[in-house]
Amino acid sequence: MQGATTLDAASPGPLALLGLLFAATLLLSALFLLTRRTRRPREPPLIKGWLPYLGMALKFFKDPLTFLKTLQRQHGDTFTVFLVGKYITFVLNPFQYQYVTKNPKQLSFQKFSSRLSAKAFSVKKLLTDDDLNEDVHRAYLLLQGKPLDVLLETMIQEVKELFESQLLKITDWNTERIFAFCGSLVFEITFATLYGKILAGNKKQIISELRDDFFKFDDMFPYLVSDIPIQLLRNEESMQKKIIKCLTSEKVAQMQGQSKIVQERQDLLKRYYRHDDPEIGAHHLGFLWASLANTIPAMFWAMYYILRHPEAMEALRDEIDSFLQSTGQKKGPGISVHFTREQLDSLVCLESTILEVLRLCSYSSIIREVQEDMNLSLESKSFSLRKGDFVALFPPLIHNDPEIFDAPKEFRFDRFIEDGK
Repeated sequence: MQGATTLDAASPGPLALLGLLFAATLLLSALFLLTRRTRRPREPPLIKGWLPYLGMALKFFKDPLTFLKTLQRQHGDTFTVFLVGKYITFVLNPFQYQYVTKNPKQLSFQKFSSRLSAKAFSVKKLLTDDDLNEDVHRAYLLLQGKPLDVLLETMIQEVKELFESQLLKITDWNTERIFAFCGSLVFEITFATLYGKILAGNKKQIISELRDDFFKFDDMFPYLVSDIPIQLLRNEESMQKKIIKCLTSEKVAQMQGQSKIVQERQDLLKRYYRHDDPEIGAHHLGFLWASLANTIPAMFWAMYYILRHPEAMEALRDEIDSFLQSTGQKKGPGISVHFTREQLDSLVCLESTILEVLRLCSYSSIIREVQEDMNLSLESKSFSLRKGDFVALFPPLIHNDPEIFDAPKEFRFDRFIEDGK
């Protein structure tokens, strides 16, 4: 009938619109309540910002070093900042770090890491099972001593095979960005060293897809560890599940040449889960991410600075040539180089270069979760902290302190060498 009005099946009805309006009102109310917190007596200075939920996040993530230095000049060494739904108290005086790191009962890293694992990797059992937590952390002893030597030997072999198959025999060279090159190289070598070789006929395709999916997952990581419900992060959740399916207990068991630590983790996880429980794959995703998330950027920045500083490149070449000569080895295409962990530790120029790269480029924080309302005593001053808040240390401030490091913005490959050691 002309002039009649009909509702499109895809358009929301009045009740649906009212529901959306009600949900939006609740969300805005919750955000308002979250940000209306006021500073109590004896609490650190409070910097909230005006953005609901985000607080001071935009300024912090744009340039954390400058942001924290500015707040330090304004408020002193200890203050609380509202960042992405969390209240984080920063303790910036390095002489006071011990009061944070040596109080695990009230300032817990385990609780923080368990919550992070649940959000980012979908490992939920660590939140409630202390025995599993202890067994998982005990397995990390297999990254020390003799097991570490075995891992190093395996890695050397993987580097040799990858270079021979993908670099030395190539005649059709292409241009690639350094970060993408480092990421691909480190991912394939690390995965093969830890998990062994994929035996399927299409193994190149499998490892290539897994690598690409992992990089997409890593790009999404900040969203996964935020307080945003994962149901609202559909792409992130689907990518997480896709990688977990590639790392199930059954698929890992089919790989050849697993490292001792992966074998141990497989065995202990079977004691806590059914064989087909997808959370086993979630544990492997967390372990793989921890192995790569900092290694790939460190590799990239090391290559960047070495290529930008010919004097560093020359010094490293001389040190390696001297090492090869002293151990009776030769260099050249197709010739393998062998070294032990002790011999690697003796390359002081290489070690100093890596330490200098980490000093300049590492922006990691040390975070603890407050377990109960408490007083944090910092030498002559004490601050009240609230349960559920976080305490953070930020070592990059030390790394960029001109009173500790001369010309801290400069790259000096030999900064950590003294008397040839």
